[in-house]
Amino acid sequence: MALFTTLYSGSSGNCAVVQQGGRYLLIDMGKSCRTTLRALSSLGLAVADCDGVLITHEHADHVSGLDTFLKHYSVPVFGCADTLDMLDSRGVLPPAIDAVAMDGRTEDIGGFQVTSFPTSHDVPCCGYRIQAADGHTMALATDLGILTPVVEQHLAGCSLVALEANYDAFSLHGGPYPYYLKVRIASDRGHLDNRACAAAILDLIQDGCRKFALCHLSQTNNSPDLALTTVYNVLLAAGIQPGRDVQIQAQARNEVSPWLEF
Repeated sequence: MALFTTLYSGSSGNCAVVQQGGRYLLIDMGKSCRTTLRALSSLGLAVADCDGVLITHEHADHVSGLDTFLKHYSVPVFGCADTLDMLDSRGVLPPAIDAVAMDGRTEDIGGFQVTSFPTSHDVPCCGYRIQAADGHTMALATDLGILTPVVEQHLAGCSLVALEANYDAFSLHGGPYPYYLKVRIASDRGHLDNRACAAAILDLIQDGCRKFALCHLSQTNNSPDLALTTVYNVLLAAGIQPGRDVQIQAQARNEVSPWLEF
């Protein structure tokens, strides 16, 4: 049995955990090292049991705690080559740290088999497909303006998918953000809105997936209730009953969310 959760998930910072048999991987570290360690401690997880940190991309809400963490803990870091090069140029990666460029390759990391895949964002960015020792698989895809065929291919067949539901389109376009930022967020290299997330979930349900985590919700342009309501309405219209047929969880912005088994 493997487990997934987020320590925090939203525009102010993102960090996820994938665990099995007492060992775990981190995905991103977008808040302070102290905040991250406190969240890990609340789950009874020690840094000594971490087999690696998977980085999706270079933006601060995904890496802001990484430099301090790596100064104290020698944990391998994985990501696409461009992201690792950028982090290295900023002095985030100490020379002694094992930094592994994946770029579409599969790596055995601890007890997991991890495959990276590119996502459509405004900097080099990737998602991860993670297979546990028992063969069950999950995938995480955030910070993507659209689901490309490559993304769809890597989400297909998973038991659990952690997918971005960043914004509600009405809230974004009627909200306080400047025009250029609204255009960036809504572009094909920006973020996924609630309706696009719901449509993707509907397709994945047809493919057999039954568990979903809604991630990276905007504090300004979304809410857990709004994201869940949008997804529920799309599924109900297709005759799918959330809670009975599928499990859908909106990940908490500033606290640890409940574990999801896959």
